[in-house]
Amino acid sequence: MNYLDRFLAVVPTRKSHLQLLGAVCMFLASKLKETIPLTAEKLCIYTDNSVRPQELLEWELVVLGKLKWNLAAVTPHDFVEHILRKLTLPKDKLLLIRKHAQTFIALCATDFNFAMYPPSMIATGSVGAAICGLQLDDGGSLLCGDGLTEFLAKITHIDVDCLKSCQEQIESVLINNLGQGRHPQQQSNLPKTVEELDQASTPTDVRDINL
Repeated sequence: MNYLDRFLAVVPTRKSHLQLLGAVCMFLASKLKETIPLTAEKLCIYTDNSVRPQELLEWELVVLGKLKWNLAAVTPHDFVEHILRKLTLPKDKLLLIRKHAQTFIALCATDFNFAMYPPSMIATGSVGAAICGLQLDDGGSLLCGDGLTEFLAKITHIDVDCLKSCQEQIESVLINNLGQGRHPQQQSNLPKTVEELDQASTPTDVRDINL
């Protein structure tokens, strides 16, 4: 998303080229972040072959040029682990908190209102929302409310009011998404084991998050 937003900010792009541009940005991101990056052929299959490998490789150079080969983008995901290490959290809930925070971050990427927030604030607000949601769900002993917000603001050097506003917006986005996609799920309330959560590398489904 970082590459896509930066490219669109400097290059007027036709709507018919957006899928190609998105595939190129994913191609570049996988090369930078993944140990086994996506291949051009696999990405073309994901687009139902509406994009050809040669087009992907040609546009890769175009995007790199417009981004001035600066691919070391800082994203909210880069801050999550650092924030979690500063908090005293039960080990049995750490995995779930991390996955919930990652889901909040993914939701923020779909809403233009978060475009002006720095990555550190989105990450901090997402962690705060994840912790509060889990505490309200199980009545645990985790920090919540103003106490948690103030502590997170202190360790990340973020203004408390700005952080509180960001977290409220994050929770609002989640509620809106839940309202749009809610449907009966008889098995959705069954507890997940750590092994089951480890099976997927993607963030938690939004319907599994409690506020």
